[in-house]
Amino acid sequence: MARIDFYILQDTTLDARLAFACRLAETIWRKGYRLHLHCADRALAEQADAALWDFRPDAYLPHALEDSDMAASVPVTLGWQALPVPRGDTALLNLHPEIPEGFERYARVAEIINQHQDVLMAKRACWQRYKAQGHEVVPHKLG
Repeated sequence: MARIDFYILQDTTLDARLAFACRLAETIWRKGYRLHLHCADRALAEQADAALWDFRPDAYLPHALEDSDMAASVPVTLGWQALPVPRGDTALLNLHPEIPEGFERYARVAEIINQHQDVLMAKRACWQRYKAQGHEVVPHKLG
């Protein structure tokens, strides 16, 4: 069974959630994982792509949209369609409101909850579904 890490933020804005996703993506990559950020749609993937360029002036996280020519050559991809088949130790950062099909093929799964009502409702349902399927769900409450 997969380990699912839920990062619980106190912020209410979607921007704060995206900013944390960038920091978490960098941490996951620095730990040696490949990473796929799964987004709800192309617009969110493009917003996350731009945020990864700008979240820290002294950082560079090699990444590309999944439909880009560069996607096969970078360790971090962003997508909104069906999950790609993971290569090696690949983590999944799920920014989609629902659990994507095929998540169990990934080495680790991360979910981010903030206090935005839509996110809270969607991620509570995800939490319950993961638990019902027998996955280890680990909460990380962040100040």
